[in-house]
Amino acid sequence: ASINLLTFWNRSDGFAIDDFEHAVRLWTIALEISVMMAQFPSKEIAQLSYEYRTLGLGYANIGGLLMALGHGYDSDEGRAICGALSAIMTGVSYATSAEMAAELGAFPGFKRNRDAMLRVMRNHRRAAYGDKSGYEDLATPPVALEQAHCPNPALIEAARRAWDSALARGEKFGYRNAQATVVAPTGTIGLVMDCDTTGIEPDFALVKFKKLAGGGYFKIINRTVPVALETLGYGPAEIETIIRYAVGHATLKGAPGINSDTLKRKGFSEAVLQALEDALRNTFDIKFAFNKWTLGAEFCTKVLGFTDAELDDVSFDMLTALGFSKKEIEAANTYCCGAMTLEGAPGLRDEHLHVFDCANPCGRVGKRFLSYESHLRMMAAAQPFISGAISKTINMPAGATVHDCRRAYDIAWELGLKAVALYRDGSKLSQPLAAVFDLDAIDAEETAEDLAAASPPAQATEISTRIIERIIERRAERDRLPSRRKGYAQKANVGGHKVYLHTGEYEDGRLGEIFIDMHKEGAAFRSLMNNFAIAISIGLQYGVPLEEFVDAYTFTRFEPAGMVEGNKAIKMATSVLDYIFRELAISYLGRTDLAHADPDDATPTVLGGGAETGAATGAMGGVAPVVSRGYVRKNLYLLQGGAEGGAVVAAAGAAGAVAAVAMAEGSVSALARGGIAEGGTVGVAFASAGSLTQERVAAARLRGYEGDPCGECGNFTLVRNGTCMKCDTCGATSGCS
Repeated sequence: ASINLLTFWNRSDGFAIDDFEHAVRLWTIALEISVMMAQFPSKEIAQLSYEYRTLGLGYANIGGLLMALGHGYDSDEGRAICGALSAIMTGVSYATSAEMAAELGAFPGFKRNRDAMLRVMRNHRRAAYGDKSGYEDLATPPVALEQAHCPNPALIEAARRAWDSALARGEKFGYRNAQATVVAPTGTIGLVMDCDTTGIEPDFALVKFKKLAGGGYFKIINRTVPVALETLGYGPAEIETIIRYAVGHATLKGAPGINSDTLKRKGFSEAVLQALEDALRNTFDIKFAFNKWTLGAEFCTKVLGFTDAELDDVSFDMLTALGFSKKEIEAANTYCCGAMTLEGAPGLRDEHLHVFDCANPCGRVGKRFLSYESHLRMMAAAQPFISGAISKTINMPAGATVHDCRRAYDIAWELGLKAVALYRDGSKLSQPLAAVFDLDAIDAEETAEDLAAASPPAQATEISTRIIERIIERRAERDRLPSRRKGYAQKANVGGHKVYLHTGEYEDGRLGEIFIDMHKEGAAFRSLMNNFAIAISIGLQYGVPLEEFVDAYTFTRFEPAGMVEGNKAIKMATSVLDYIFRELAISYLGRTDLAHADPDDATPTVLGGGAETGAATGAMGGVAPVVSRGYVRKNLYLLQGGAEGGAVVAAAGAAGAVAAVAMAEGSVSALARGGIAEGGTVGVAFASAGSLTQERVAAARLRGYEGDPCGECGNFTLVRNGTCMKCDTCGATSGCS
């Protein structure tokens, strides 16, 4: 539960400390009652909640309160007020918890933790009294409450009084709850709570746009700004001028560049101008109001002379087409929709700008923003009085470096914070809140200098968007498989139903088609599976990544499902589709995370791959035309040496068969081209299914050998010879003399 701090303040009476303490008492009792009413995800969590009865009382809108009081978020006064309110909240909550313990008993785990918990309470009380030293068993002293910086001495007195009571009652009765307070993010619920800022955060921006899950945006305007201006001594006329500069006039009447007079000269009638004015009241940008739906398609075509194709083009800029320059559009847009910042506002004094600083630069022209260190120091002011942690985003500008991030964590550790989360602005192409609405409104015809002058988030979004558009607008063409192709067949039993999976591959080993057959199933179900396989095959041939199909169909749940027999890697499936795409992911993508077992890990002497893992990748390119990648999976080994002095590639299939390819110099590239180079030889020999099985390897190891085949004679009689291997049969070594 979070309390909206601003509701306890008004200009005439100040902050209502008694009302705040009463609210904390009520909510502590309510949360205590809810402990036994809650549902938990596991038995263990429920048991711990019962034994320690942890609560989560917190607050929101500290940024709005400080702005209303006329104090900057990054100020000593602001941090002192935050610390005092945090101390009051947690102190009163623990005092109430001790009162309940007197009637109901302490939480079950209190007795064995009594000494440690009372030590923590004494440290909390020392911080409330502003002690710089004397803390018990603390390597990093907390940031104590600074009485000299707090503009309201009554808050300091209330904080000390609360902790005196909490400690005295706790020593006598214990506590009903091990944890009393946290600071939650209150992201979306803050809107319902009528908060301008969330949790312990400053405002994201004075005017911001929230992205909706179903599409679109809505505009959020900080409503504390007029109150703050009045607190700072500005008159009604000055406040109105400053506010209009920030949020706009919602009209083009009297606007510079684009107004009723200039539009009339373009042919706009009174009726069309009135329709335009009605649309401007709720628009984010004046460009959005100039369209055929607002002005009327007939007016746009017959009077303005635009074609239907132009009006239907989403990138069509009507204002530019009407002859208005970029500067005229920006000036009119600022007048109508606002600058979304107070920087440059007429009449606002420079010494008051810091009161309105936000986490990000505001609007298109804003430059000021709070440093990441100011976020950390505000958290540090509250942390000594919060029994849990603080959930807060440390906002960093788009240009933040790795060194800045490292420094932020260093500062957090030095200040004794429990948890820190960093977010660099614009690091995601989509984020819920934005300080400006049209980040990608950089027209294609603008120069490189315009892009360089844009903010880093705008640059990242524009460049990424153009790259994505260039990729997705490429026309897809079907890449058909050769008439004679390789692949493999896998038989398995899923939940008592036989499933046959057949694959077809391109020459480079990519998966190009699948066929699915269900033994003894009804005609309708078998037909559905066959046609589903055809649809997947067509998608693969048109370039749909196999990863997309794997992500879409793994973990789907329907019958038949259950135990899987006949597959060495997969032992359980939630559906036939789950099994099929697990098999394809393991065979063609190397997704061992979707496997339940790895046959290679069954031997007792298995070791990690090390730095040379994947050394046979180049060889796979050579044998790809004759060896199924899905069949061999990752069981491809490059053995140096061989009868011709070249190399031997052993590809162990899933069924235990082995394909040995002896390659002389130049043969790999020749095989990749589908032929044999002059002077090169390629020999492909398929041994019997049991010639190199796990049983033979195990037998060799039982006899004291390493279990690897000799590169000269092929026998499994290699022994360790220093750092190399030596064959007991033919005497060959793997490199040492």
